[in-house]
Amino acid sequence: MRWLQDKMKIAAGYLAVSGIFFLTCWLYRLPVGGCVYAFCLTLAGFLIWLARDFLKTRSRHRMLKDALRQKYFYGEGLPPAENLLERDYQALVEKIFRQAQEQEQMMTQRQKEREEYYTVWAHQIKTPISALRLLMQQEEFPGTGKREMGMELFQIEQYVQMVLSYLRLEDMNGDLLIKTYDLDGIIRQAVKKYSRFFIAKKLRLSYEPVNTQVLTDEKWLEFVLEQLISNAVKYTKEGGTIRIWMDGPQTLAISDTGIGIRREDLPRVFERGFTGFNGRSQKRATGLGLYLCSRILGRLSHRIYIDSAPGQGTTVRIGMDMVDLNLDVQGSESYRDERLKEEM
Repeated sequence: MRWLQDKMKIAAGYLAVSGIFFLTCWLYRLPVGGCVYAFCLTLAGFLIWLARDFLKTRSRHRMLKDALRQKYFYGEGLPPAENLLERDYQALVEKIFRQAQEQEQMMTQRQKEREEYYTVWAHQIKTPISALRLLMQQEEFPGTGKREMGMELFQIEQYVQMVLSYLRLEDMNGDLLIKTYDLDGIIRQAVKKYSRFFIAKKLRLSYEPVNTQVLTDEKWLEFVLEQLISNAVKYTKEGGTIRIWMDGPQTLAISDTGIGIRREDLPRVFERGFTGFNGRSQKRATGLGLYLCSRILGRLSHRIYIDSAPGQGTTVRIGMDMVDLNLDVQGSESYRDERLKEEM
């Protein structure tokens, strides 16, 4: 027991003093009975003190353990200080707690200011984008040049939308409209936005109507599908094929014949900022697309996992058979990690 270990020095000190006491009695040839009687009295007092100290220590230990079990500690629940050192330690804990509160408030304020800035920026940049579109419609451009400019403007709009989605991610619960939607309608809207890219890269689209109703949020699920289709288009060479179909009950699959993902990169593709080998070689990856998809689908109680191999394309599956809206992101990520281990 740790308490006994802490009291070993005191016990050793008591035994040393008792030894000196008996040695003194023997040197002065005092009666043995009186010495033993005095030793027994001091021993009884020492044992009583140990028992009281044990009970008090146990009580204080339980109070501290209860404080440690709290998810958030606010400096309450500590046992009262009994000596100068304990008062000093408690004052130090209170000071650290106040500093942590000040740091948290400062970080929260900075985060709020940063979010406000990027939100304003994202809305303001839409004005020049709209102006550029109007100029493209009015000015004379060669057909190919106009198409390429339109595609680049579309990419800018998508990046702006990604920024807004990233900023809204933590508070997206207030922006959810959960009800039953026709999955085919959501898929067609996402595919339609990228139709010009399919044409430009001469990609073949194999789309089998899924004829499925899902419980989800249309706007956020469409954003996820757009990100997945964007990745498929980006990493599929000219003339390749992108396929969308239902791979089992309530499981939507999107596959491509692109460059694929390295095996060692698969477990990290949903991490924020991770671009992997392909992202670094393409020079245009942000490392946010799949991260946002994973977080959003977790909030929607859907699941996502990826199967891929270099040179063999990539298949992304979204499981939408879950209706427990209290499932958090960690649940989705745990399932995803387990699935990746099975695939690997």
